[in-house]
Amino acid sequence: MYRNAAYPSLSTVLKALVGNNGVVTTIRSRSSCSEVLAPPAYATAQHQRHCSTSPGLLGEFQEMTGDSGKPITCVLFCGPHFPASHNYTKEYLQSHPCIKVDVVPLDDVPHAIGNYDICVVKNMRLTPDIIARANKMKLIMQYGVGLEGVDINAATKHGIKVARIPSDATGNATSCAEMAIYQMLGLLRKQYEMQVAVRQKKLGEPIGETLLGKTIFIMGYGNIGIHLAKRLRPFGVRILATKRSWPSSSQSSCKSDVLYSENATHDDLVDEKGGHQDILKFASCADIVVCCLRMNSETAGIVDKDFISSMRKGALLINIARGGLLDYEAVLHHLKSGHLGGLGIDVAWTEPFDPDDAILKFPNVIITPHVAGVTEVSYRYMAKVVGDVALQLHTGTPLTGVEIVN
Repeated sequence: MYRNAAYPSLSTVLKALVGNNGVVTTIRSRSSCSEVLAPPAYATAQHQRHCSTSPGLLGEFQEMTGDSGKPITCVLFCGPHFPASHNYTKEYLQSHPCIKVDVVPLDDVPHAIGNYDICVVKNMRLTPDIIARANKMKLIMQYGVGLEGVDINAATKHGIKVARIPSDATGNATSCAEMAIYQMLGLLRKQYEMQVAVRQKKLGEPIGETLLGKTIFIMGYGNIGIHLAKRLRPFGVRILATKRSWPSSSQSSCKSDVLYSENATHDDLVDEKGGHQDILKFASCADIVVCCLRMNSETAGIVDKDFISSMRKGALLINIARGGLLDYEAVLHHLKSGHLGGLGIDVAWTEPFDPDDAILKFPNVIITPHVAGVTEVSYRYMAKVVGDVALQLHTGTPLTGVEIVN
């Protein structure tokens, strides 16, 4: 990558290693991700500033010592799930031996976390006890936006920054919005029954429904909600949405008669706007409810028995955010009773989800394996963000492309 770097000759390296009397200089390392003794002072100032691969003995020497005497910066990916996250990050950083990327089994994370500078949490829960062991940790981040698994107060107490990757820039919000529409259409057109009809060689059935004319409640009008509303508009639907606060011109529960155009604002996509106090009212008016909320102490289990009971009989429920937003028993009860017309979930109460769970026995349930945001575009972009952050941390430059939350 650094073609103009002035590297020392092989003879210079050998002389530095062996010395004039033929005695080999010893370079010791406690582990692959711990500090090493500084190498002999043979490298030029320019070489010290760069981190690149070089062939032969010099390349091997650099691999041992990182960036000319700087400790190697170690990145920990928690667990084997979402494999594209660590595979794409390793690929992005393959020409930078000063950064080491490891994938550690979930059960081993508490024992290994003390050796790492950066932790990409994925679906691991980082408790105060685990964070207390992160002696070298400088940054905990998510490969996306959800940080509900990280005890942010504990990280702050130990001087560790916590960050998310904003979904709007990565394409994650777009991917999740598309998945929500995929699940809506699958339920409306009766995906399960269609597959049965194919196997039974039936034509012209089942009779499905269209999105046209439906009322859709977007619960949580953030980046994903906005992208969803943009894509729903051409289907000819009515959109209700709630969020914590709207601009002063868009007061709670106000109706908008603005015809959306390229010059309109994101809020103008919504026909009726509301706050938390309006969720039951909006649920009672909607044909489809889409849960796009962030998971926290206030939103956990928010879609409970009262919420689903307030929905129209036969209405659909879609969740592309976090499994814990839905109360499991309430969902199961209303599927059994027939009150809930269909369920589409990309996230579950426990992940991986039990394939024998009772909820999956219903033909009007579509579940996908937490892949709403897992697309080539979004994962390549997030790999670049994680790789760039690792390089920035290694060189001591300001972190970009992430949102620090503490």
